[in-house]
Amino acid sequence: MSESAAKHILNLYDTHADAFARLRSRHLMEKAWLDKFIDLLGTRGTILDIGCGNGRPIADYFIQQNYQITGIDGASAMLARAQQQFPEQRWLNLDMRQLALNKTFDGLIAWDSFFHLTPEDQRQMFPVFARHSHPGSVLMFTSGTHHGIAMGEFEGEPLYHASLSPDEYRQRLAENGFAVIDVVFEDPDCGGHSVWLCQALIP
Repeated sequence: MSESAAKHILNLYDTHADAFARLRSRHLMEKAWLDKFIDLLGTRGTILDIGCGNGRPIADYFIQQNYQITGIDGASAMLARAQQQFPEQRWLNLDMRQLALNKTFDGLIAWDSFFHLTPEDQRQMFPVFARHSHPGSVLMFTSGTHHGIAMGEFEGEPLYHASLSPDEYRQRLAENGFAVIDVVFEDPDCGGHSVWLCQALIP
């Protein structure tokens, strides 16, 4: 079941885009982490939102702080909502695993998106992060707490999540030129999210 659920993620979010918009909390429990990200980023800059969904509430918060957003998502129904709500930003219907924009960004965020990839696909994403970063770029993503697969449910359908081990995340980040600035597992002040805040090394 887990293998088929992993392949079904984008279809699931396409099918249930309306339900996601209705059920996704507008209470910004992520704010403390988004502010840490901004503190490293500085007052101006470009942000690549990887798995941006409908743009709310994460991209919306950054837009309110006057950042320029490029959002990518493989679920076209979710992305259409982002385009409708924030037409002045750039929204691209792309699978993050094939991401090759030939440009770098001041910040990259993969909040509640990267962890829907299989462990092997996650391993392949670290060079993708590096190619879209320059020295000093900030990277933030959410993960699980240990290597393995965790199945959830959304609108009655299986919802796939996976994680590498913390040690492997550290290894992959270091190999691709990122320093870990902060990491908290199951942060009680952020709905139990496990969050990595990293920065591309400055030579």
